[in-house]
Amino acid sequence: MVKQWVEANCFVMLVELINYVVLIVCVLIGVAFVTLLERKILGYIQIRKGPNKVGYMGILQPFSDALKLFSKEQTMPIISNFMAYYLSPVFSLFLSLLVWVVMPYEIGLVSFNLSVLFFFCCLSLGVYSTMIAGWSSNCKYSLLGSLRAVAQTISYEVSLALILLSFIILVGGFSLELFLKYQSYVWFLMVSFPLAMVWFASCLAETNRTPFDFSEGESELVSGFNTEYSSGGFALIFMAEYASILFMSVLFVIIFLGSGPCSVSFYFKSVFVAFVFVWVRGTLPRLRYDKLMYLAWKSFLPVSINYLMFFVGLKSMCFVSCLVYN
Repeated sequence: MVKQWVEANCFVMLVELINYVVLIVCVLIGVAFVTLLERKILGYIQIRKGPNKVGYMGILQPFSDALKLFSKEQTMPIISNFMAYYLSPVFSLFLSLLVWVVMPYEIGLVSFNLSVLFFFCCLSLGVYSTMIAGWSSNCKYSLLGSLRAVAQTISYEVSLALILLSFIILVGGFSLELFLKYQSYVWFLMVSFPLAMVWFASCLAETNRTPFDFSEGESELVSGFNTEYSSGGFALIFMAEYASILFMSVLFVIIFLGSGPCSVSFYFKSVFVAFVFVWVRGTLPRLRYDKLMYLAWKSFLPVSINYLMFFVGLKSMCFVSCLVYN
């Protein structure tokens, strides 16, 4: 009996592991084509073609870039802290891929009731990889870029947490499956459009995208926290950033547009949100740093707190009315 139970558990774990490996492969392929989508969109915004030589209409360009990056010589700064310098890009990509387990898959990959908390844990840990990458390079430009990124990420995490807390109070749980259930009739985007816009702007800041790309300020920091990285290390940081963009796009669809991975519309909506990420990059200039912090603490934080109070009041009224009528 015990042997059968152990064999059954081992089989279940093996199936889950295979599912997760397939998921990682799909995410990495998606990341490759998101980079191609970005370069194409930016090309047309700037009235040029973008990648169009490698393969049909440049469709093999991401794989060509990957081969080029991983086959280049790896340079190591002599005065860097070698282990921290070497491992921080790996840790960054690991976190970006690990957070995908919170998606509400119907195949039963990892379906747990505290997926929102797990998402916040992974989001908070991402700060450390950026900070260690900048510090361990022992370069003033990298250090300044990492300090900017850490301050920015911590600031915007507050508004992200408050916004998500508002919806957690509304749906009554920490599982993303509840978000899909509660949006069967109306999207949360319709109910709280300003909150969705604040969430999207905070996602831009969390992923260090334009107009909040202070960690990679080319004009003053050469390349920010990844200045000293080349070859595979740079490629891993690059992949981690785009995996985060893709995940934030998917999460926006689940929270505000009410679609899960089992519906076809989910993928069209996710691609559209990823397109908006790129559209913002091709349209808006970089903010001034004090404006960035002003936006986080003086604009987004009050809006998030007001909506949180509104949702708490709404849930309390529903609870009281249920008690009265029952």
